[in-house]
Amino acid sequence: MNYYLRSLFLLLVSLLFINTSFAQSPAESADKVTPLLIGSQVPDVHLKTVDGNSISLRAEVSEQPTILIFYRGGWCPYCSKHLSDLQQIEDELYEIGYQIFAISPDRPEKLKATLQDQALGYTLLSDSPMTTSKAFGLAFKVDEETIERYKSVGINLEEDSGYDHHLLPAPAVYILNKEGIVRFNYVNPEYKERINGDVLLTAARAYFEE
Repeated sequence: MNYYLRSLFLLLVSLLFINTSFAQSPAESADKVTPLLIGSQVPDVHLKTVDGNSISLRAEVSEQPTILIFYRGGWCPYCSKHLSDLQQIEDELYEIGYQIFAISPDRPEKLKATLQDQALGYTLLSDSPMTTSKAFGLAFKVDEETIERYKSVGINLEEDSGYDHHLLPAPAVYILNKEGIVRFNYVNPEYKERINGDVLLTAARAYFEE
């Protein structure tokens, strides 16, 4: 390989490394997000539990095949319905061999309120600074008009997350194997549309890896 080709190859490898290892800048809107693709490595990011403890997502995924659910927050009725619907297939997903993490910008205290309201069996994790959502290419900036509209109906994104970044994730579902490789993803910028439980269960069976 001559010098030019070798340099070009190293540049492409470097760009790939940067793309999969560092957080992307938030998109201008939900329909402009650039999600982590199938075949990508799970980012080395940290999240907080309902008790405020920090955990490594990569370390958790290495223990067991994982399903990640990204949702906007406990304040979102479409998210609440999605989380509730997930309970209908939760036991079957566990029987296959998965662990389930649901990730939102809600700070840990807000996650506790969600658990009290819905009595969910799977694990909720806080991505308040939105580093994980950015690393997955799901984060987008909420426009000022929407922020004010939310406030008018009692939804305060700053209060819920503890940050003034005004970021939300495009709702998404990821299936990861123990090596942290994305085997399946579903991302829909239209927040009212969520993956059907039967579709997720079919995908979970098809892409399960010990």
